Amino acid sequence: MPISAWTYISFPGSTRAAMTFYQQVFGGELSLHPYGEFALEGMPFQPDPGSIAHSTLEAGQLRIAAGDDPGSQPGPLPAGPVSLLVSPGSVAEAKRLIDRLTANGGQVEMPFAVAPWGGWYGQVRDRYGVLWAFDAEEETGDEAGA
Repeated sequence: MPISAWTYISFPGSTRAAMTFYQQVFGGELSLHPYGEFALEGMPFQPDPGSIAHSTLEAGQLRIAAGDDPGSQPGPLPAGPVSLLVSPGSVAEAKRLIDRLTANGGQVEMPFAVAPWGGWYGQVRDRYGVLWAFDAEEETGDEAGA
């Protein structure tokens, strides 16, 4: 059986807003399940029934799952050593996604430019604190016209 891996993000009460934003950026199918949909008997905590227990976004090969962390403080995620690497089909598509992620409070951490190893690379942190890395190959004349 092949291995399937999803990225899972525990947001501090902002899962609904973050995942809705990611659907606007990447497209795809979004599923949101608040705690109120589930029997919470025996849970070691009492979450707000409207907070998100589990959500998924599937957009092509991009697959993200997330939920609200009932024990965390509201606000963006703390900066850490993890980023989500996205490899769009073109430099133009990467630039479009970067523009969408940096709109309304996101910021460029490393400008998207030609990398020493060839191709293009850059990093942005969105308004929810998630660090996104972008890696794209320059289009050749044949690919650009296809």
